[in-house]
Amino acid sequence: MTVLTPHHDGSAMYVQGEGLLGERCTLRMRIPQSWGAATRVWVRNVQDAEPRYDEAQVLGITDGWVWWEAAILAVNPVALYRFVIEVAGEAGEGSSYWHLNNAGLHDRDTSDYNDFRVTTARDAPEWSRDAVMYQVFPDRFARSAKAAQRPTPEWAVACDWQTPVHGSGPDVARQFYGGDLDGVTEKLDELAALGVDIVYLTPFFPGRSNHRYDASTFHSVDPLLGGDEALIRLVTAAHARGMKVMGDLTANHTGDAHEWFTRAQADPDSVEASYFYFNEDHSEYECWWGVKSLPKINWGSDALREAFVTGEDSVVAHWLKAPFNLDGWRIDVGNMTGRLGAVDMNREVAALIQARILELNPHALLLGEETSDAGADVDGFGWQGAMTYSNFTRPMWQWLADPSARVDFFGTPLPGPNRVNAEVVLATHRDLSSAFSWPVRNATMNALNTHDTARAVSVMIPGGPIVAAALSMLLPGIPVIFSGDEFGLEGDRGESSRTPMPWNEPARIVTDLRAAYASLTTLRHESPAVAEGGMRWLMADGDVLAFVRESPEESLLVIATRADMVGLDFDDLGLDLAGSQALNAAPAFAAGEFKVAQDLALAGPGAYVWRLPGVSIPPSS
Repeated sequence: MTVLTPHHDGSAMYVQGEGLLGERCTLRMRIPQSWGAATRVWVRNVQDAEPRYDEAQVLGITDGWVWWEAAILAVNPVALYRFVIEVAGEAGEGSSYWHLNNAGLHDRDTSDYNDFRVTTARDAPEWSRDAVMYQVFPDRFARSAKAAQRPTPEWAVACDWQTPVHGSGPDVARQFYGGDLDGVTEKLDELAALGVDIVYLTPFFPGRSNHRYDASTFHSVDPLLGGDEALIRLVTAAHARGMKVMGDLTANHTGDAHEWFTRAQADPDSVEASYFYFNEDHSEYECWWGVKSLPKINWGSDALREAFVTGEDSVVAHWLKAPFNLDGWRIDVGNMTGRLGAVDMNREVAALIQARILELNPHALLLGEETSDAGADVDGFGWQGAMTYSNFTRPMWQWLADPSARVDFFGTPLPGPNRVNAEVVLATHRDLSSAFSWPVRNATMNALNTHDTARAVSVMIPGGPIVAAALSMLLPGIPVIFSGDEFGLEGDRGESSRTPMPWNEPARIVTDLRAAYASLTTLRHESPAVAEGGMRWLMADGDVLAFVRESPEESLLVIATRADMVGLDFDDLGLDLAGSQALNAAPAFAAGEFKVAQDLALAGPGAYVWRLPGVSIPPSS
């Protein structure tokens, strides 16, 4: 159970100023009067690795909350801070001092790692704040009429659109369905109706696999996808609809047929030989996880850096410029890029890529794949956000897990996700997102599943995926729809999740969730509480998660249940009279049956959203 407690987050309600070096940043926090009487509050701010304390002043009292305000001087590129609260009365039982950081409220000292932070890093572009991302695996999405005219490549096994996908075995990467980029273009209106803002394409470079992460060149679009002109048509059509298009770039490795690698293998004295890690006699080379078809890139090579990033027509630059005009990159294996044994150039490489991207397009987005804890790597100075599974996807799978599910659980030896209660979900989410600055958290992907994981439908209890989808849309972060989620497609591992879309095959649609997704994306786009607001947890109790997204204009109450919930008291949610009365109106979104009387009765699994009055903030003195 979570009761009303002191609160701060990185949204504009609580942070005024951009953290520029040498400038002061105004910070606010608020304490519920029902929690206890705070006699003094300080901001503990780490400057040059040494903490200092600035005393806060009472700003005013509104709606049962006491607001405090203080200012800190931005001395370092990353300003770490927390609030230290001296209390009297009930809240002080057992402790006279409390620490509020990004992981929550503590009656003891805690690691600086979980402190709030304001940084000088370039934030993700404004267009990403309320955006909805849609992931496309091109081979399995849609085939244009031109696709039938293209021959099957020698490495591939030709498949009809109805051929079952192999989840394992020698043909996993060889099954070829022939989806192409013109097929994606032809389906943009369907994506627009779903509320999609960002089309994220997995690699479009030529390769010898259906996933194309084994690129043979970084300077052309695979002819099997329609070539360069097909990408130009797709981006142009997407931009005409107000959508962005992001590519998928592997900065950790190439394919062994890549033009750089073939020259490097053939000639140890070539400049390309410095792009990779060869042994002394040039007979062996480093590769990703021992996979010989994926030789690892050596970021210690200045020539490689020029070819990949800094050069006029570098890989990174080529696709962001006309006529392609991509809106950003997702960097594959971002956590391993620039790392090999004792060598660690990861942050340096990420910063180099960001600088080049923003030089070309200040409104581009750069995301890095960080499959586990992303907090140490993703600080906004390199990757502006993360594609990670640790803070949202994994705990959501565990909370909504079907006990009988047997799926690949993110490469662990476990037979599937172990079922946990809401308290564990919240604790995990906080642990694995508290090192993010607020802008990074908002730019980090909230994925139910991706092309590398099992499908949520195969993991969760019936009705669970739409509950998880609602949370992905309304928690801070960029929600991700992997193509086919809207049709309830299944898969017990990443490879078997890459199912051809059932556009003209209603029998293959497991559950049609398009209307529910469209309602959620509309709510996300329309609410200032999502685009600009803060986020405060209200409850994590067994089968229930509840939080509010808050802004001065409006707030959203979000309640998710995995089982029927009867007798959910308004007081348990910390709602005041105005908030309780707002529940008498029709919800802004409901996936499940509900009843509002003296308390709440909610069917589960279900997700429910009500609009509440905005937050009243006392004026600054």
